[in-house]
Amino acid sequence: MIDRIQAFFEKQAFGVCGWLGDKLGIKTSRIRLYFIYLSFITLGSPLILYLILAFLLEHKDLFKRKRKTFWEL
Repeated sequence: MIDRIQAFFEKQAFGVCGWLGDKLGIKTSRIRLYFIYLSFITLGSPLILYLILAFLLEHKDLFKRKRKTFWEL
């Protein structure tokens, strides 16, 4: 039962902690733990940062600059 709940939340999560862990070279579980601690200390303000990062990760193809080669000019 708990495994199903954990799998559901990991599937529905946006992968922000995993992406950030890959970029910084830190374990994902450690980033999640720090995120939880910061949420309690700062009364939930990291949640806003998490949602912004989730939006950017979901729509990152819209923010990438399309480069043209010399032959496409």
